[in-house]
Amino acid sequence: MAKEHYFDITAKLDMMEMKNAIIMAQKEIATRFDFKGVVAEIDLNEKAKIVSLSSSSEQKIDALKDILISKLIKRNIAGKSLEEVKSEGISGGNTKIIYKIVDSIEKDEAKEIVKAIKAMKLKVTPSIQGDEVRVTGKKLDDLQAVMKEVKTLDLKAPLVFGNFK
Repeated sequence: MAKEHYFDITAKLDMMEMKNAIIMAQKEIATRFDFKGVVAEIDLNEKAKIVSLSSSSEQKIDALKDILISKLIKRNIAGKSLEEVKSEGISGGNTKIIYKIVDSIEKDEAKEIVKAIKAMKLKVTPSIQGDEVRVTGKKLDDLQAVMKEVKTLDLKAPLVFGNFK
């Protein structure tokens, strides 16, 4: 009898890499000429899983976001891992944008993943286990086809494929 193979689809995020990316972004902001004498801050609240950007104008906020996302991508963290929650004005005419760190697959997205996998009509079995989806099958080629298909889905969560056995 053939051996069962499986893999897990999650949205886990390495918080240490997130911290490192934010530190690198802060260092770049401190040395850039266009941020001299201007309020430009990136703060991480690890417990609440929130990143906040604050600066004196919308253009500076956009530049901060570009810097942060480039640092995240260099550390293999998807740009999708930040979801904008709210934008607000703060004292002195400055602007603050708050981002929620997305590090789990919501139930609706998990159901969408399972539905897409079942629509492929391969001999694989997807199952939702908490905030991850486990896909089991006998053929490795089928599992790889499932990975390829799931990557094409337009989901909020940045997907990570792990435990491939």
